[in-house]
Amino acid sequence: MCKGLAALPHSCLERAKEIKTKLGILLQKPDSAVDLVIPYNEKPEKPAKTQKPPLDEALQWRDSLDKILQNNYGLASFKSFLKSEFSEENLEFWLACEDYKKIKSPAKMAEKAKKIYEEFIQTEAPKEVGLWVNIDHFTKDITTKNLVEPSPSSFDVAQKRIYALMEKDSLPRFVRSEFYQELIK
Repeated sequence: MCKGLAALPHSCLERAKEIKTKLGILLQKPDSAVDLVIPYNEKPEKPAKTQKPPLDEALQWRDSLDKILQNNYGLASFKSFLKSEFSEENLEFWLACEDYKKIKSPAKMAEKAKKIYEEFIQTEAPKEVGLWVNIDHFTKDITTKNLVEPSPSSFDVAQKRIYALMEKDSLPRFVRSEFYQELIK
């Protein structure tokens, strides 16, 4: 039986990830009425008020997470989609790392590094990235060691890992989602 997160055996973590993935699949719009298992909101949450991009630009998002993240409307749409799947912690972590890199003051950098670590990295963190996404112990250890003396690159290894996972997993689901399909109509 799975007990407390700190002592979770590997199989329990895998089971938790599997359950999360299945819940995300269940929350996507079914293809037919026969597939209806849970109520589905026909109108997805609208992204923040930004200008809708031209069709040719939005079509480029299919193949480029970078293009989504660089466009305010794309970022808002992607974030809304991830929230609908209860998987926004990866994007939130990535964005927090981007904000962190802009900090110039060593004192503020250390403060922000601690906040990011406590919110996303440490065991049993509120939005523990490693719990829902496979950040291996090596990546977590490197990140922790980098925080002894915080620098703009302290989270680079973990951020690149999360980016790769979003690109491989979240981006294809977003492109298939109603959020994206409505945008390119």
